[in-house]
Amino acid sequence: MSKNKPVAINIGINDKDRKKIADGLSRMLADTYTLYLKTHNFHWNVTGPMFQTLHLMFMTQYTETWNAVDLVAERIRTLGFPAPGSYKQFAALTSIKESDGVPSAKDMIRQLVDGQETVARTAREVLPIAEKAGDQPTVDLLSARMEVHEKNAWMLRSLLEE
Repeated sequence: MSKNKPVAINIGINDKDRKKIADGLSRMLADTYTLYLKTHNFHWNVTGPMFQTLHLMFMTQYTETWNAVDLVAERIRTLGFPAPGSYKQFAALTSIKESDGVPSAKDMIRQLVDGQETVARTAREVLPIAEKAGDQPTVDLLSARMEVHEKNAWMLRSLLEE
């Protein structure tokens, strides 16, 4: 049996730059997936006087984040690299810390502010690499993700003000 050779990718971005971008997007994917999981966990386990507000807000945020996971993974694939997809890979790549136990509602909010800002920072780190390579689709994706995560962080942060 003969193995089919992969078809070369010729989209105007060299292999080295595509690899750098894919590596950055892999970190972004790990952060995004970890944030999704943490937000969904908090949605299930939040309690207290802000229950209804937080339960719904967390659901809105984890649903949006879940949909973004696919966009980031598919961009990695478009660039010609495998997307990480296991807990082991995500744990090695993410900058977001796991939560132990069930924190208070306010601690959940604080952790999610940090998670949202972490994803935004990761996107911001990858952006100049994509810009330098002329990878406009990745630039657009990263810009859109930064906008969402920065807005989510602001909304969550506003709940912590007295």
